[in-house]
Amino acid sequence: MTEKILLIEDDEKLTKLLSLYLSRNGFEVEVGHSGTDAVPMLSNSDPDLLILDLMLPGMDGLSVCREVRSSYHGKILILTASDDDMDQVAALEMGADDFVCKPLKPRVLLARIRMLLRRKEQPAETAPEHNQSQALPEDSNTVQLGALNLNQMTQRCMLNQQLINLTPSEFELLWILVEHKDHVLSRERLVKLTRGIDYDGIDRTIDNKIVLLRKKLQDDPSLPKRIITLRGKGYLLVASEW
Repeated sequence: MTEKILLIEDDEKLTKLLSLYLSRNGFEVEVGHSGTDAVPMLSNSDPDLLILDLMLPGMDGLSVCREVRSSYHGKILILTASDDDMDQVAALEMGADDFVCKPLKPRVLLARIRMLLRRKEQPAETAPEHNQSQALPEDSNTVQLGALNLNQMTQRCMLNQQLINLTPSEFELLWILVEHKDHVLSRERLVKLTRGIDYDGIDRTIDNKIVLLRKKLQDDPSLPKRIITLRGKGYLLVASEW
């Protein structure tokens, strides 16, 4: 079945080029040119992927994310001309799954789109065999680690019997960290596992998501104990702290 993309971009020339390129690569593409177009179009078409420019007339990309994230369960990809960490953190908080910076390279955009849609269909990569039995019970869709419970099928996160509201990309990152509990995962490894691309040495998306996870999971950002940073090595989820 042909996968559907809703592209909201106010640059009409860029919209035409992207729409043609994506159509030629097997996608069904619908386009809009303002943030106010996005909400009703999303409701009517129910696409597999929503691509949003960050700066849109009528309603900006962040506002659109905030408006639709609770009801829309597909992936959201942000197009941005900004490399400001604060813009990325804000978009992640609103529910964005990934970013592509302008000026756009069509092949890079296509690779990100395919990876996002592949992640929608496939579970996260499993942990090494020696660690898997410790983290995963017989139901491999569920992880119980102390007071933390994750259900991959429903994307549901519970901590101390309280529902924690995570975006799909936050849930995926947490699932991977739990699968590899007590093992250091480098930023390069996490970028590859969650985004399917090689780390470029600059991208701060993983770091920003870790900040948000700590905040939501009651892990003191100034002195984290549950998800810790090992300088020069990466991130480690400490099993005994849950």
